[in-house]
Amino acid sequence: MEFSYKNPTQIEFGQGKIASISNLIPKENKILVVYGGGSIKKNGVFDQVKDALKEHTWCEFGGIEANPTKESLDKAVLFGRENDIDYILAVGGGSVADGCKYIANSFYYEGDGWDLLTGDFTPTKAPELGVVLTLAATGSESNTGAVITKAETKEKRFFHSPFSYPQFAILDPDVLKSLDDRQLANGVIDAFVHTCEQYITSSHGLKAQDYYSEGLLRGLYELSTTYDNRDDKWYANLFWMANQALNGLIGSGVPQDWGTHFIGHELSGLYGMDHARTLAVIQPHLLRELIDEKKDKLLQMGKNVFGITTSNPEDVIVKIENMYKSLNVDLKLSSYTEDTQIKDKVTNLLEKHGFVKFGDKESINLGIVEKILDRAL
Repeated sequence: MEFSYKNPTQIEFGQGKIASISNLIPKENKILVVYGGGSIKKNGVFDQVKDALKEHTWCEFGGIEANPTKESLDKAVLFGRENDIDYILAVGGGSVADGCKYIANSFYYEGDGWDLLTGDFTPTKAPELGVVLTLAATGSESNTGAVITKAETKEKRFFHSPFSYPQFAILDPDVLKSLDDRQLANGVIDAFVHTCEQYITSSHGLKAQDYYSEGLLRGLYELSTTYDNRDDKWYANLFWMANQALNGLIGSGVPQDWGTHFIGHELSGLYGMDHARTLAVIQPHLLRELIDEKKDKLLQMGKNVFGITTSNPEDVIVKIENMYKSLNVDLKLSSYTEDTQIKDKVTNLLEKHGFVKFGDKESINLGIVEKILDRAL
């Protein structure tokens, strides 16, 4: 067991924590406040941020999409430069946080910011970043990753950078109460699949990572069973578990898969599907295609997460599917698009992006992807 683990993001968790921004960002900084479609101006979050920044100098940029596009983010970069900002405050969900990571990492770069995503540019400096999180799902508020879409080519790619770690992240569970059922269901699924990607691999004997993952999976499953009876603790548990699912801890020193995500990213870029929905559609069928390879971990998951004793891993996959269905998620890919060229488009993009063999054992090839998509349709 060998790994390096560091997470420098300060977490401020709890009701009323948005006010702490006033002490978390130095007064001499000039801040760019970035947000999405404007819901923060309806649910009171923007007013709380504005009140916390009353002694700061700041400007705002809105309109970041649910799948943040390079095109919108490049405009934010130019706006930030014109206003001489040196600190970025993301106020929104994982998409806004991801978008702000792009803004920060490309801020001082004279070339095309997409070079971040292709690996042709590695930043050496960036404005500091803070996050006020309004949606529980991606864990982007305390990790280095970001997923960005290029609308022109319908490509969705990701990058990592040490400059993407936010200096702080504020998680006030009360903010989640303004979300609709779809967004909350997406959050449960996103966190669940993030954990699975680091857990349903192979037996490795690293108990802290396994047992912590199982605890998160059990907790998220319980949230799905109490979804229609949400109380304050429900929201708080979702917020914290979504963070813990992808802050780097449970993946330290263990094999990781991410096959579901690689396929899901292409579907989201092509058809604008919610990220979590792509994961829910693809994951069960990926597990079926790799059922022999994943058998031991699936059976372990059945016992320790769902409390079932079985010798058939298909039983566990069905439990996962039923969990997603209980959250009112349509698991048929054909419900999201009528495109008859899905397989060709997805495999062509995967090949373009260098994913011709992937998964924790690199056993997913383009032929397997086609079989997974056939099942999903």
